[in-house]
Amino acid sequence: MGRVVVDVMPKPEILDPQGKAVANALPRLGFGQFTAVRQGKRFELEVDGPVTPEVLEAAAAAAEQVLSNPVIEDVVRVADIEADAAATVASQGLA
Repeated sequence: MGRVVVDVMPKPEILDPQGKAVANALPRLGFGQFTAVRQGKRFELEVDGPVTPEVLEAAAAAAEQVLSNPVIEDVVRVADIEADAAATVASQGLA
């Protein structure tokens, strides 16, 4: 069984009231190093079998047609969760 992650974010020109509320709260909670926050959505799609290029292509199409509102949101990532995690571990020299 494989899993695909899809991340969707508001377009830069769209107001993000949730992100703004979080950005305003962070300094009060001792996290003054952050200057802005944008809040998006994450979807995890399970498939029977491995994540193939065809599965990623289908996930990207679903993201554009169903999971996001293309008027106000951008699909910013469609990736195999396992491959993504392995690449992160390798880039950090933890493997």
